[in-house]
Amino acid sequence: MIVDARGHRCPTPSLRLQKAMHETGPGARLILLATDPMARIDVPHLMAGIGGRVVSIDEAGGVLTIEVETPAAPTG
Repeated sequence: MIVDARGHRCPTPSLRLQKAMHETGPGARLILLATDPMARIDVPHLMAGIGGRVVSIDEAGGVLTIEVETPAAPTG
């Protein structure tokens, strides 16, 4: 799933990513597109707080492409 938050200032990119994560299953991968450089800091903090992970962060032409993975389903 691609979450397009280009042109929005933080916290909007992180909020849109959170909303999209609620719509996907455990272990899903999402890609966030953002132009606010703070997303490079905010998204890793968000993912650490929920137990997910940042797979990659790339930047080209002023657009951050951040790939994340949602937390895995609890076992037990």
